[in-house]
This record gives sequence, C-alpha cells and structure tokens, in this order.
Amino acid sequence: MKKTSTRLADGRELIYYDVRDDAVRDAVDRRPLGPVSTTSEVREDRLLGDAVAIASHRQGRTYHPPADECPLCPSAGDRLSEIPDSSYDVVVFENRFPSLAGDAGRCEVVCFTSDHASSFADLTPEQAGLVLEAWTDRTAELSHLPSVEQVFCFENRGAEIGVTLGHPHGQIYAYPFVTPRTDLMLRSLAAFKEASGGQNLFDDIVATESAGERVVLEGEHWVAFVPYAAHWPYEVHLYPKRRVPDLLGLAEGARTEFPRVYLELLRRFDRLFGQAENPTPYIAAWHQAPFTALEGHDGINRDDFALHLELFTIRRTSGKLKFLAGSESGMSVFINDVPPEAAAERLREVASS
Repeated sequence: MKKTSTRLADGRELIYYDVRDDAVRDAVDRRPLGPVSTTSEVREDRLLGDAVAIASHRQGRTYHPPADECPLCPSAGDRLSEIPDSSYDVVVFENRFPSLAGDAGRCEVVCFTSDHASSFADLTPEQAGLVLEAWTDRTAELSHLPSVEQVFCFENRGAEIGVTLGHPHGQIYAYPFVTPRTDLMLRSLAAFKEASGGQNLFDDIVATESAGERVVLEGEHWVAFVPYAAHWPYEVHLYPKRRVPDLLGLAEGARTEFPRVYLELLRRFDRLFGQAENPTPYIAAWHQAPFTALEGHDGINRDDFALHLELFTIRRTSGKLKFLAGSESGMSVFINDVPPEAAAERLREVASS
C-alpha cells in the first residue's frame, strides 16, 4: 500500500491509498473554494447523560446530485470534484460539512472506489483489503489527536438509510467522548467480569454463538452470526476469533481473510430480497475500544473490549421497511418482526454457489 497525503483548495486534508507503490498523486485542486465554516458543537443531555452534536451548517450539504455532478467521482476535464486526480483506488478526506469539527472531533469521508456505479460488494478482495488498510491507518492517525476519544468507521448504503450521495463511500467519525452505545457495552462487560470471576463477556458471546444455530458463515479467523437478541430484521455481527480492541490489533491472518468473509456477507445481503434493481440498504458499523476514557468501569481496560462489525438492514421484507416508531424511538425498546434464527437460516440459504 502507498499512502499520499495532500491538501484540497480550502485546506482540508485528502489522502490517497494506492495498491501500487509507484502511483503518483500530484494533481492540484483547482476549485475556487472558500474556507470551511462550521458551527459544530457537542451538547450534553443532562437527563439521559448522552451527547448531541449540533451542526446547523450541514443543512447546505450536497443533496442527491446527478451522477455527472457527483463530488466523489474523480475530476475529469472541467468537471472538478473533491478528488483532484483523474483516478484513484481509495481516498479519504475531511468532510466539508462535518457533524464534528475542531475540539468537537473530526469527520472524514472514505471513497471505496472511483467507479460510481459500483458498491462495496462489487470490490475485489484486493480492493476490500485496501479499504481495511485505510480504516486501520485512519484509526491510528486519529488516535493521536488530543480531542479524540473513539474512532467509528462505518458505511451507510441506500437512499432508505438517508444516503444523499450515491457513490460507494463510507465515513469515519472521531468522537471527543465515549459513545453511549459503547458505554453500555462497557457497563455490561464490567458487570459480567465481576459476576463471573474475571471472564470476558465478548468471549462468552462469541463462544456461545459460534456453537449455535445463528451462525451465518465462518472462516479460520472470523465468525459471523445473527445475535440472540437482534434489534433489526436482518442483523449480523462479525468478530475476529482472537479478541483485539481495535483494527490495529488484527493479525495478518485475520487481515488476509477479512475481504473474502466480508464481501460474502455483503453479497448475501444483496440476495436477501431478490431485487437486483433495488439493492438492500444497510449500515455497516465497526465497534472499536475507546482510547483512554474508561471511567466508571472498574476493572476494565482496552484489551477487554472486542473489535467487531455490526451489519444490518432496515428492510424487513421485499418492499417493506422497519420503521423506528413509538417503542423504538420513544423508549429505546426494539420490536423485531423477524426471529433471529429465521434470519440466520435465510442468510445461509442465499450463499453464493
């Protein structure tokens, strides 16, 4: 992998990740951009104890542009985009309309491929491996920022999810706090460790699920399963078999095997509903350990946390979506219409030939 860092016309960082070591990335951003202006701030909800990012400048972000005006495609002639070069393998750059900025964190965009009509599931194993290297590198780099406590790599796919740019891409949020979902995991982790005399909750879950009927697929280094209490109609958790706290901890064997396993999972999701013209919308979310702040979780350290990816769709059947209505949105109590065992069976059925 070759990494080349440069700057866009407004000063934002852009990084090319190339498979070839001889790739030259010296194209200049020719757009007449003004400086980035953000109003991002993080406010604490005193009643719930969580945080909300207030980012009114995002109202002006690019919204469903036509394909020939996509800001994530390479620049071509007079059509100038966020990527100055005429081609790329993987690109990461600072979001011009970030939810988090300055002391409130950082937001980056990850373009998986220059092919606008493609998707992550269409990548080759080599391309998917390069994306993994980019996620890992950005986690390492962002961990050095003094305001960053946790790095979240994720992909939103599909208009139903709320995606406003159709180009295959994901995002990286660098939070200045431990996210509420992670905090809940840490609380459960600490309670289980105390109650079990030092055992690890993640290890117990992976061992239990690996021996059960909800396994979707398994490799030498990874296992994917539908969790016992899945929140979403089709939800898969992907774990490395050797517990590590973050992407940096993955051993070479797990890195090499990841593209094959993950691409197969995504392709199975696309086969769930048999709608080639309407691919399955999904969210793919990496859960990584916070860097330092584990206050309130006695006896827990970073190495107790288990890196894993959660992949889920809001589509519950062909043509029908799972909406977060009263119980889910009002009280955070999910109601799942698809039994996890049935979801796992379906995901096994749609395995590629």
